[in-house]
Amino acid sequence: MPLYRAFIVLALATSVTACASTQNVVSQEINDPNEEFNRKTHAFNRALDKSLVRPLSTGYGTVIPDEGRQVVSNVAEHLSLPADILNNLLQGDLRNAGNNSARFVVNTVFGVMGTGDIASGMDIPLRKTDFGETLHVWGMNEGPYVELPVFGPSNRRDAIGTVLDFTVDPVSAILPRPESYVSTVATFADQLGDRYEFSDTVDSVLYESADSYAQARILFLQNRRFELGVSVETSEVDPFDDPFADPFAQ
Repeated sequence: MPLYRAFIVLALATSVTACASTQNVVSQEINDPNEEFNRKTHAFNRALDKSLVRPLSTGYGTVIPDEGRQVVSNVAEHLSLPADILNNLLQGDLRNAGNNSARFVVNTVFGVMGTGDIASGMDIPLRKTDFGETLHVWGMNEGPYVELPVFGPSNRRDAIGTVLDFTVDPVSAILPRPESYVSTVATFADQLGDRYEFSDTVDSVLYESADSYAQARILFLQNRRFELGVSVETSEVDPFDDPFADPFAQ
């Protein structure tokens, strides 16, 4: 790994652990102080999807058969495992680091460099993760909601994590060019495959909902918090509670 990339990780680890505390409970209020700017970014992303991403995904899904798309998905997942293992280690998660390492070795040797997924047939579990989750484990709260150009819904913590996902990628660091671009190309193609497979769901959010920005925002926040095991605090009052009841009564 180039030295400057190691400095990025070290600096972030030091600053985050020094000034932040772990947030396992977040407010149910939507933290979106930059909503006006985020909506403009959302409009750009929506236009990009309509004019470029959706047509490309349709062409990709139509031309490439299911088996071919599965191979691309396997390769993308396989080449992302070294980054997953790095994040597992940074999170202190040795169990999943071992599982992901075993998957990488098995699918490299017996899965023809990751084109096949032999590890799943051997019940070796996959644990996907990223630098956003690592920052969460280190104690950084999610911060305000952010919509990123091209990448879509995010938050401040995951936006930083996205940058790190690209700059601290073991595969890109180890492989020479142009081989180092294989992971990026495979991931992009796999994303097109996902866009094709879930076209109806994505279209319903982006083009059929009354407010696609608000819909995408709440779906992202709910899903991401669920992935990280974050609870949402509630201030709801039980309508059946008697405010005048004796709190010490049995």
